Amino acid sequence: MTSIQGMGRPARLSIEERTADGVRVVTVSGEIDHDTMGPVQEALLPPGAEAPQRVVADLSAVTFMDSSGINLFLAAHQQVSEDGGWLRVAGVQSAVQRVIDLVGLNLVIDCRPTVEQALAD
Repeated sequence: MTSIQGMGRPARLSIEERTADGVRVVTVSGEIDHDTMGPVQEALLPPGAEAPQRVVADLSAVTFMDSSGINLFLAAHQQVSEDGGWLRVAGVQSAVQRVIDLVGLNLVIDCRPTVEQALAD
């Protein structure tokens, strides 16, 4: 698990990774912004990972995401798609869902209500 903290405040981000049926599931908790996007990117697209990659990003515990996060997910989607894989987003809370809908990320990346649904197919 990866954790990022600001001085004098609780962890702003934690990341857990697991594999389910050959799909990497990356569970992110906290905030995705310019300061925290590096570890999220490494979790989604670890250096040296074999292609094609299938990744589910569980955002059910993400409370905030800015344009850095949007760009991060677009870049990750593009990279795995070019290699014949896929990226799905699951469990998005309403505040983050508004951002995703506003910029149209949900039209590019498959967004599912739950991790279980994202793993199906």
